[in-house]
Amino acid sequence: MLGLSGTAYLLVKALHVISVIAWMAALLYLPRLFVYHSRAKPGSELSETLKVMERRLLRAIMTPAMAAASLFGAILVLEAGSGVWTAGWFFVKLAGVIGLAILHWLMARWRADFAHDRNRRSERFFRIINEAPTVLMIMIVILAIVEPF
Repeated sequence: MLGLSGTAYLLVKALHVISVIAWMAALLYLPRLFVYHSRAKPGSELSETLKVMERRLLRAIMTPAMAAASLFGAILVLEAGSGVWTAGWFFVKLAGVIGLAILHWLMARWRADFAHDRNRRSERFFRIINEAPTVLMIMIVILAIVEPF
């Protein structure tokens, strides 16, 4: 336990929520850009515009938001003390967060493929992938709020 004061704890919690919202927004938006990009002709004006949008979203919003969410989340876990390590829901929630991080990493690789005009995935693939962060987010939020087991 870190021993944060009530106000400091609430500030860290608020910063965690803000960071998670920014990260989720990017995780939900980037695959949508990939849907559009998969339909664009390589080298076209649309393709080049989407490359810039994807790079900026990943580097300026998505990755910093993930780092901040992870940092503030780790502080909250440390503040919670040893009790959280015996709660089953926490490990399932943590698995969901790891799933989001894996999706983040995969999206970064797919963005690099688009940047080099090497995308081999279909519009349908990215439409399906677009749903994965939502499913994980729902699971994580329910576990964090309800703490069912």
